[in-house]
Amino acid sequence: MSLADRAEATGTAASLPDPDPRLTNEDLAPAGKRTWKVFDLFALWMSDVHNLGNYTFAAGLLFLGMNVWQVFTSLLVGFVIIYVGMNMMGRIGQRTGVPFPVVSRIAFGVWGANVPALIRAVIAIMWYGIQTYLASVAVNVMLLAAWPGLKSWTHSSFLGLDALGWVSFVALWLVQALIISRGMESVRKFQDFCGPAIWLVMIALAVWIFAKAGWSISLTSTPHPVSTGEQWRQWFGAIGLILATYGTLMLNFCDFSRFAPDYRTVRRGNFWGLPVNSTAFVILSVVVTAGAYEVFGKEITDPAYLVAEIGNTWVLVIGALTFAIATMGVNIVANFVSPAYDLANVWPQKVTFRIGGMISTVAALVVTPWNLFSNPTVVNYFLGGLGAFLGPLFGVIMVDYYWVKRGRVDVDQLFRAEPGSRYHYRGGVNPKALWAFLPSAAVAAVLALVTEFGEVAPYSWFIGTAMAAGLYGLLCRGERTAGAEG
Repeated sequence: MSLADRAEATGTAASLPDPDPRLTNEDLAPAGKRTWKVFDLFALWMSDVHNLGNYTFAAGLLFLGMNVWQVFTSLLVGFVIIYVGMNMMGRIGQRTGVPFPVVSRIAFGVWGANVPALIRAVIAIMWYGIQTYLASVAVNVMLLAAWPGLKSWTHSSFLGLDALGWVSFVALWLVQALIISRGMESVRKFQDFCGPAIWLVMIALAVWIFAKAGWSISLTSTPHPVSTGEQWRQWFGAIGLILATYGTLMLNFCDFSRFAPDYRTVRRGNFWGLPVNSTAFVILSVVVTAGAYEVFGKEITDPAYLVAEIGNTWVLVIGALTFAIATMGVNIVANFVSPAYDLANVWPQKVTFRIGGMISTVAALVVTPWNLFSNPTVVNYFLGGLGAFLGPLFGVIMVDYYWVKRGRVDVDQLFRAEPGSRYHYRGGVNPKALWAFLPSAAVAAVLALVTEFGEVAPYSWFIGTAMAAGLYGLLCRGERTAGAEG
């Protein structure tokens, strides 16, 4: 996109400043090719939603006391809210053409943007490793079912993982590294395949379960009935938890929308991918789980283990492999793209998107994610605490762009660091953004982690977002008034 085109798109005067080499490289600059269509964004959401974690989350709600209809309505409301948030961030990415760390410069300053970028990067790297490990577990189930003799490979371990686990993990790690080393176009093609693939397995699984259940599954009963008041608490809690889950990608969705040719493409891709496809997938997951409970009389919330009940080795192999591929799809979409850009933002002169991605993949291996996943302290307190920071970051960025700046951004100035440039603020940092973010992040983290606040923990993301948005709005009242008068 030319400077004149960008100026027209962002409502700013055209200019030709020399970008600061400390702030730009080919990957951080505004996207030149806008090749992502509606199906690509739709497939992105299929890749992000169709995974073992979301299946288990939705299935688990059934055994907490909610019936299928209650799960359906709560998650539909959640996905509609997520759809709105994704459109808001997607609009910024599509209009400016820049990735999340550069978008963060608008509110946090050209150097202050490293705060949200690095927070997002650390969370993504940790989960990148954990998701790769979870996918390798599905592969292990497949391998042991197909070749029982491999059981001997599980008798010894190194750094907390047995030999079979190492083989599966490293194999998936290498496949993902190969895909992401080829850049965003390779990511687009891979996720276009992953999302639809899991639907085929899920539909086949649902048909099999329905047949085993005599083509009748109750949608209004639950294995563990609870009081009406508790059901309502769980209903709202499910909405809060799904918001927190997707708050990570909501924050950096501009990494993908920047490649869309127009905003209508973003909205349509998000519509089919979120309220429609995502709700359909989680409901199918719950229906399959309910049917499995009726057929087998036990709680099976992992689809890999449900496939194992079919008793056919080849079905198990195909099913487990498909779930592993789907998990890799969400891993690349949600946990690779972001740190690749975020790390490139720290040192653009030396770190490109590909190099940032390679750093992320190596870090995800070095932290031995199986040990992280098996350690509740790390997962709940470290990653949970950092995750609570994402809501306040989203709140600050949204209020700054839509209320303070009123959608007017000078894209060229995002790559200039000299005093007096538009996004230099104070020493390259916007103190008002930090003053709004820090207390809100602290409150959100306390609500998410302290057991005494367990009742409101599912809403920590929403509370942190609202608090940061409100604080930042108050701090910037004068700026907006001055801008309106100008």
